[in-house]
Amino acid sequence: MKIFYNQTSKEVMSTLGVNDKGLDDLAIKNRREEQGFNELTEAARKSHIHVFLDQFKDFLVLILIGAAIISAFLSKFESTLVIIVVIVINAILGTLQHIKAEQSLKSLQALSSPTAKVLRNGQKLEIPSKELLVGDILYLDAGDYVSADGRIIENYSLQVNESSLTGESESVLKTTNIINEDNVSIGDKKNMVFSGSFITYGRAVVLVTSIGMKTELGKIANLLETAKEKRTPLQVNLDNFGKKLAFVILAISTLIFALNIFRDYAIIDSFMFAVSLAVAAIPEALSSIVTIVLAIGTQKMSHENAVVRKLHAVESLGSISVICSDKTGTLTQNKMTVQKVYVDEKVLSHDELDHDNLLEKNLVLMALLCNDAVTIKDKEIGDPTEVALVNLGELYDLDELDIRKDYPRAFEVPFDSDRKLMSTANKLKDKTFMITKGALDVLLLRTITIVTSSGVKTLTDDDKTEIERVNREFSESGLRVLAFAYKEIENGKTIDTCDENDLTFVGLISMMDPPRAESKVAVAECIKAGIKPVMITGDHKITASAIAKQIGILNNGSVAIEGYEIDSLNDEELKSKVENISVYARVSPEHKIRIVRAWQERGNVVAMTGDGVNDAPALKQADIGIAMGITGTEVAKDAASIVLMDDNFSTIVKAISNGRSIYSNIKNSIKFLLSGNSAAVISVLYTSLAALPMPFAPVHLLFINLVTDSLPAIAIGLEPHNKNIMDEKPRNINSPILNKSFSIEVLLEGLLIALCTMTAFHIGLSTGDTVVASTMAFATLCLSRLLHGFNSRSQESIFRIGVFSNKYLWIATILGYLLLEFVLSFKPFMGVFEVATLTITQRAMIYGLSLMPLILIQIYKLLFVRAHT
Repeated sequence: MKIFYNQTSKEVMSTLGVNDKGLDDLAIKNRREEQGFNELTEAARKSHIHVFLDQFKDFLVLILIGAAIISAFLSKFESTLVIIVVIVINAILGTLQHIKAEQSLKSLQALSSPTAKVLRNGQKLEIPSKELLVGDILYLDAGDYVSADGRIIENYSLQVNESSLTGESESVLKTTNIINEDNVSIGDKKNMVFSGSFITYGRAVVLVTSIGMKTELGKIANLLETAKEKRTPLQVNLDNFGKKLAFVILAISTLIFALNIFRDYAIIDSFMFAVSLAVAAIPEALSSIVTIVLAIGTQKMSHENAVVRKLHAVESLGSISVICSDKTGTLTQNKMTVQKVYVDEKVLSHDELDHDNLLEKNLVLMALLCNDAVTIKDKEIGDPTEVALVNLGELYDLDELDIRKDYPRAFEVPFDSDRKLMSTANKLKDKTFMITKGALDVLLLRTITIVTSSGVKTLTDDDKTEIERVNREFSESGLRVLAFAYKEIENGKTIDTCDENDLTFVGLISMMDPPRAESKVAVAECIKAGIKPVMITGDHKITASAIAKQIGILNNGSVAIEGYEIDSLNDEELKSKVENISVYARVSPEHKIRIVRAWQERGNVVAMTGDGVNDAPALKQADIGIAMGITGTEVAKDAASIVLMDDNFSTIVKAISNGRSIYSNIKNSIKFLLSGNSAAVISVLYTSLAALPMPFAPVHLLFINLVTDSLPAIAIGLEPHNKNIMDEKPRNINSPILNKSFSIEVLLEGLLIALCTMTAFHIGLSTGDTVVASTMAFATLCLSRLLHGFNSRSQESIFRIGVFSNKYLWIATILGYLLLEFVLSFKPFMGVFEVATLTITQRAMIYGLSLMPLILIQIYKLLFVRAHT
């Protein structure tokens, strides 16, 4: 296969079978049949019904469905109803999240230009861009979006903004010259244009070499389609936990069923007992509670400029150990800014220029005159480098339009890549001066004198050596440097390239896209929190390294490499080296995905930030994709899990802090649910093995699940954030929620609650009335679980974190207690809930036993759990 950038224009035309009249009708017909249309295709999507049904494939959900069917068969419709309502709500939420997350390719398709100017049958035509074919001769002018990939065959100072593909805001100066290299990155293919980019200056004639999905934009679309979305650690943990829990529940339920049959209980009663146990054991509201806590957490994050698009991604924030960040617009301001100047043999920062110094003022004047950019009503028009020079003038109250009016341009020689120069002839009263700017290595060869505070003098070798030293110092600091010179010419003379000699050197102006002021602090906070920040950019290695050093990403223990070096590494080699690499320069979308995967294969949870189309596949591949809300493309936003509405890197740190706290709260909510449910299971198991009556009616379990489970669990999920949480290291992605210590805590707390519940049950049995015993057990389990919510707020005692700091738990507890009293005291409901009238003594015993787990656990935490400092 031919590489078009290695070929001359004539060779490319020959390869594609095109002449200088463009495609004829027969060629158009044949190529249309072979190539199709110039559009991004989309893989078949699942229907919304299909997506909805997929939500029921979870193992725990299947078990719940089975329990609902059995409950219905046994005419226990209350249990059936609550289970169905919960799983249907969860399925609806999951479907809505899926639909929102599948919009990326539609945004990619919107990038296509609606029309294109082509040469066909020797005539210049305007056609819909979707009708472009390989071999079409395409005309491009300033302001056009490029509709397909192509080789430039005629170039007239063409400059192209390829930020949608490379992530770099600086326009690329194009050429028709052959590139005699292999494995050239998109940003360095100077004789090619690419679909989705934008013409900022000049014009060109281009031969279309790729359309549709075969363009670089199409390849990104394909990567976006094939990149796997990572399931979050919580999703994986809950699935694993659900399978283990279901297995245990089925085993216990089967055992109880067998024991009851052995004891000559009726089969239907035995089934009822087993189903009651399943309903008590399975935390039906678990998924809903997790979803609700995550949703409330995302609302808080949105107020801090982090908008979460994928709900379950919130908890993954706490596991992030690597942030792969784009440079331009993320860590930097996405705006070229003048940094330092060299004038009158001195290096000055841009804010040290003196209004009253004639040489310094003349340098700024020349930067405004040999310049086509303008700023009108805060709208910047033109090449970013020239805009930076205009902004330099504004710092000193020099308006480019006024200056150009006072020094009108008579003639100009536009910038091109061969000369690396631009010249303008400007009039000042009865004199005309030619101002030239460009690359120092070219301009210095054409310079014979230098202007200093002592006057104009001959440019000596020592002068050249010093100027080159300053230029090298600027370049090694990642600055882009422009040199300025001038000479007086005859009035009315038309200037051309031959006049660009015998110049007088004036000075150097250097610029860069500077770091955001808050980036350095944010990077330091990441490192403190055990998170490695990594810069991935399409910019040059020197520039990227300079920025990375300024903000603390690149240090003595890490290195910077370029995309071509990644190509020389296989996946295993990259995986072994990735830990020591902090900066990746001149990378392609494929490189970004490889880098993310390499970190993931090392067991890391990876966040990827970005704003361009080129970032979208890696955003989707990463565990957490973070897009920029202001500068980000719609494609990047749609592919991302989180969108930063202020484009502020420090917002990521806040989001991670929120994510860690939310996960901690969710874990505490799960512990609350499981310890309470295990208390019910232990109670039922105990009474079954002891051949005692059933301690709860099914409606009791239904009440407990609806009232004492959900509200307190949600309130625990809203626990205020621990201020020291960012001092901790990232949570291990391979550490399950149900680890050994967590399981022991759940069982011990559940056993303690069950002990108090069964004590109340035996007290009730001593009266000889099983309904009283059942009522006392139900009320004790219900109230003790409500109070147990205070134990579940934190590993620390509530007296250390604040007894009243979680107002939501107080509301949930009081509301649950009032509902319980309503059931125990209101005659019509006493019959429905199968409860007996209790004496004052029996009620006092219930209160005392219900308080016991709270008192004992709080004493233990005060004595044995160390406070966080």
